[in-house]
Amino acid sequence: MSDPHASQPVLAAGTPLSDAAGAVLFIHGRGASARSILTLAQEAAPARDDLAYLAPQAAVIGYGPSWYPYSFLAPMAQNEPYLTSALARIDVLVRAIEDGGIPRGTVLLVGFSQGACLSSEYVARNAERYGGLCALSGGVIGPPGTLRDYTGSLDGTPVFLGCSDIDPHIPLARVEETGEVMRSLGATLDQRIYAGMGHTVNEEEVGVLRQMMEAL
Repeated sequence: MSDPHASQPVLAAGTPLSDAAGAVLFIHGRGASARSILTLAQEAAPARDDLAYLAPQAAVIGYGPSWYPYSFLAPMAQNEPYLTSALARIDVLVRAIEDGGIPRGTVLLVGFSQGACLSSEYVARNAERYGGLCALSGGVIGPPGTLRDYTGSLDGTPVFLGCSDIDPHIPLARVEETGEVMRSLGATLDQRIYAGMGHTVNEEEVGVLRQMMEAL
């Protein structure tokens, strides 16, 4: 199976894409679902009702839904063809949103955990002006020492990176490296590290997401 995520469903909520002023693309984490990540839209509850929410579902790998089988710190070849398929899935949806009349500059990508890693890697590899990136407990993909030869410009795209300092899955050094990557590509970076939080999303991060959604 060369493109395992291509045939998976995409859940939609909020305003229909054809009538929306902006779009938020939610990417779930390992073992989770499109339905579960969409609850972030309800928790953030922005003071507007003209946004389209889309969330793709990952294929089942092993015992549950996953975008790729191993850690995001593993050699990239170990996570193929799933990683390439996952990044392509995001690209297809971003382009579909654009084809629907919503420019990339009003598209916000939101991910948690594995979804935050994918979202970060996608934005870095496809650097243009986006409505924003909200990466919750994640970072760019690849083992330590990966060459970060990304090109293009994020042209002031607002990027939020939120993570615990003791996250068991996301090393603090990788979050910091991701921040450096985003700055080097021209993002406007907001990076917040939370002491002792663990692998979760806190109320402050939900508040930041709300502000990013309202600013689209």
